[in-house]
Formats: sequence, C-alpha cells, structure tokens
Amino acid sequence: MEITYGGKATEVPADPITRSILKGFLESAGGKDINQVNVRTMANSLGLLVEEIKSNEQTDYNEWLHVRVHSGDQQFSAGGALFGTKYQPRIVRINSQPVEVIPSGVLFLMNNKDKPGIVGYLGTLMGKHGVNIASMSLSRDKAGGRALTVLNLDSAPPRELLEEIQKDSDISNVHVVAL
Repeated sequence: MEITYGGKATEVPADPITRSILKGFLESAGGKDINQVNVRTMANSLGLLVEEIKSNEQTDYNEWLHVRVHSGDQQFSAGGALFGTKYQPRIVRINSQPVEVIPSGVLFLMNNKDKPGIVGYLGTLMGKHGVNIASMSLSRDKAGGRALTVLNLDSAPPRELLEEIQKDSDISNVHVVAL
C-alpha cells in the first residue's frame, strides 16, 4: 500500500491518517477488533507493506491524499482532496481517472465504452428499478475510449439491476460501495 500526501497535507503528521486508512482497509477485508493502536502491527503480520510518501507534485488542490493498493497484477487507487472553506471531502481520482465524487452513501462504479447514450441508458435502468441518482461523475481516457462512471445513489441497487447492467458487453467492473 502506498499513501501519498501532497500540498498542505505534507505539513501534518502522517501517522494518524495512515493508521485510519489501514484500519478502514483491514476492516473492509473482514478484520475484527482492529484499532488505531494495533493497526500497523496487524498490517505487518498480514504481509501488508505500507509506504508513506510526501509529494511536492503540483495539483489543483491545496491538500490531497492518494492511496494505491496492489497485489500481483491487480491494482486500485483513489485520491481525495478537501474542497472549499468548509473542507468538504471529495474523491478526485479513481484508478488514474479524474472524478469529483462525494464520499458518502451508496456509490455505483463502472467502466464502460465511451459512446453516446450510456447516461440515458443508466438513468432509464435505475429509474425502472426505483433507484434515484443523487449525483454523477463521468471521466474518460479519450473520446470513444474507456470511461469511468461513478454515481451517488439514494439507495442500494437491487441484484436484478446489477445483473441487467453487467449483461451489456460495453460495461465492465461494476461495483457498489456503501460508505
């Protein structure tokens, strides 16, 4: 696991933030009885290597954090920043794709072929199954390439909806995350 701190985030002690990230990561992987005190020991015992990096990379954000985890050929990364004078958190990068996502509630994530009609298709399917979209973030690598779609939903989508979406050959990596 690589945790990169940037901007003003390089000026604060990294250890408490790193411990919080590790705690959330290990709990989501099924860990029990994990606390801030023993989380580094637990990670080490599982063979999880943690690298903290303080970066001077220039970004559009005053302070930011990027977490990358990898195992073998599989990799996932997400970056976050604080917006506005009230320091509202946002996810600003997922797997190198820029996004702007409010990190709360139910998130629906998918990759898809960048083509006309995908937004309408998703909206129609969600509505058909009674799922309301609260907000949407779209990103693509290039016109006609691969896109990342992230939706904040008012409720978890039913299994039937997910199965219907996954049948589309232009859609992959469908995930639902409850925060």
